Amino acid sequence: MSEDYGRVRTGDDPTKAILSESGLNSKHLCDYVVNVATGCRHGCKFCYVPSTPNIRTRPDMLEEELGVENGQEEWGDYVLYRDGLGERLDAHLDRKRKWRKTRRGRGVVGVSFSTDCYMDGRAGKITRNVVRSLTDREKYTRVLTRNPILALQDLDVFIEGGEYVTIGSSIPCMDADQVGAIEPKAPVPEHRLRGLKEFNENGVQTFVSMSPTYPTQDKDDLRDQLERVSECDPAVVFHEPINPRGGNFEMTVQAARDAGEDELAQELDRLRDRERWVEYATNHLQWVQEIGEELGLPIHLWPDKQLIKYASDEEQVWLQSWRDRQSPEEFAERDKPDSPAPNIPCTEV
Repeated sequence: MSEDYGRVRTGDDPTKAILSESGLNSKHLCDYVVNVATGCRHGCKFCYVPSTPNIRTRPDMLEEELGVENGQEEWGDYVLYRDGLGERLDAHLDRKRKWRKTRRGRGVVGVSFSTDCYMDGRAGKITRNVVRSLTDREKYTRVLTRNPILALQDLDVFIEGGEYVTIGSSIPCMDADQVGAIEPKAPVPEHRLRGLKEFNENGVQTFVSMSPTYPTQDKDDLRDQLERVSECDPAVVFHEPINPRGGNFEMTVQAARDAGEDELAQELDRLRDRERWVEYATNHLQWVQEIGEELGLPIHLWPDKQLIKYASDEEQVWLQSWRDRQSPEEFAERDKPDSPAPNIPCTEV
């Protein structure tokens, strides 16, 4: 039976899958994912999840359970929770004999990458049991949330997890008004940083995803942001610019307009021009690498495949080298030493 909390339709998720193999090893994040729910309260307009099979291939289930007619357009208005998932995961892990472990994913389990595992208290309760189940069995666990303040309610579980757990947050920009325009229900950036700082102060490993940075941000803005990010002493700072492809991009532009963020909407709209997008994206990636090196931050860039395709020959070599290298963070086991960061191509930035 569905419920309505703040206009968000909620119910129980009938999904049987527990631990799924993931393609996010391409981003050096994980080889497995555990998602505590289907749907998400935050409703970030650029979110890729509604276009993935997790949502796109299950319209009948979403309509039957919660009356969802369009999984992407209604993203942020529905959540199906997977109560009892931690207990089912216990039994699954006790039976599991083979463990996938790629060079990039290193056998890490991501919690949750198709929803926010601390979007509210109910999701947080499920997450607590999932993290404990994984770390008790010495499975490396990467937790991603836009609400690390709420996650502090489970600080004891993260401390007990020790080397087997890291927690991070997506912080695309420090301008709360711009972020709020396209992440309408998510906590503000300052809130996210404050939570990560407290985890770090209690000895829990942290990471930051600067994803996606906005075309309104210049080099000085990115420097200010990275200086703030350094306050939580992250083990790695992942970064990627926004990608103007897909139906979710049109929703992102419109959300900025509706929120009165006209400059953001205009600059996003300009990215439909391929040359403009390539210029903005390569500039941001170059600036973040350069500033990160100046600040002594462990940076790892996420260049898009299409960006590599359309960049200059010299930039293609540089961008591809980022896709091929290992993350600099000291998290999870490694088979061989890390390689140095690729050099920035000699172009005007």
